[in-house]
Amino acid sequence: MLCAPLDPDSAEAQALIAELDVSLEAICGDSGSGSFDPADMRGATSVFLVARDAHGVAIGCGALRPLAPGVAELKRMYARSGTGAGRFLLAALEEQAAAFGYRELWLSTRRVNARALAFYARHGYRRLENYGKYAGREVSVCLGKCLR
Repeated sequence: MLCAPLDPDSAEAQALIAELDVSLEAICGDSGSGSFDPADMRGATSVFLVARDAHGVAIGCGALRPLAPGVAELKRMYARSGTGAGRFLLAALEEQAAAFGYRELWLSTRRVNARALAFYARHGYRRLENYGKYAGREVSVCLGKCLR
C-alpha cells in the first residue's frame, strides 16, 4: 500500500471525500464537510494524503493541518471498508506530522461513530477535552496522541 500527497481538489480526492460524506451522513446525520477546507491543506505544514492499493486505485484519504503550536489536526480520514488502508494511512499521517515537527495529533469525531472511536483507541488515541469549535458540543468527541 502506498500513501502519497494529492491535491484535495483533484477528481480522485473529491471522489473519496464524497464517499466519506455519504458514510458520515449515514452514521451521524451530518457529513462533516463544513469542517474541511481544501485550502487548509496547502500550507507548508499541511498535507492531504491518498492511500492506493497495489493496482494504484485510490482507496482512502486523510489530511492534517496546523491547529496550535506543536499540534496538528487530523481531517477527512477515510478508508474504503475491507481494504485495511486505514491503519496504513493513519501511520503515514502520523509520520508526516512528526516530520513537520508536530508533537501531537488531535481530531474530532462524532460520539455515535463507534467504529471511528474504536479505530483510534486501537492506535493509541485518548480522549481530550473538546477544543475549538467542538468545545461544549455533546455530539463531538475529541481525541489526541503524542507523537514523540
